[in-house]
Amino acid sequence: MDAFIESLSQLLIEWGLPGMFIAAMLAGSIVPFSSEVVMIALIKLGLDSTNCLIAAALGNTLGGITCYWMGHMGRIDWLERFLKIKKTRVDRMQERLEVGGSFMAFFSFLPVVGGLIAVTLGFMRSNIWLTTASMFMGKTIRYILVLLAVDGIIKLIF
Repeated sequence: MDAFIESLSQLLIEWGLPGMFIAAMLAGSIVPFSSEVVMIALIKLGLDSTNCLIAAALGNTLGGITCYWMGHMGRIDWLERFLKIKKTRVDRMQERLEVGGSFMAFFSFLPVVGGLIAVTLGFMRSNIWLTTASMFMGKTIRYILVLLAVDGIIKLIF
């Protein structure tokens, strides 16, 4: 599997900005993929960091919205079968998200729980526009931090 991910990463790097968009979309969905590696490689190859940021943020948000729509369909049996998300996890996350609602989508960039947050917000039928805007802000800030780390302005542990 690692060889496949490595080959896919290399292919997406060769595609440039469209590859950045696809890598970010995969990473934002349920697929375990590191779009940060593609972003760093593209910047090291000389692509404009602002364009990489835009492609990454839009792609990652679109990937997150696919999780939202999976939850919005409300098919717990599908969530359990395809996403391996148990109803009890959705219920627990729903209790936590009740307070912040759509604005909690800001945290969908977090590893492991980010997809669960997006799925649960869809299941809760949270406002799609607020959810998308919150998700976009969180994911954009994460990529800005990656860019700052690449520039050596901040040090991040990956």
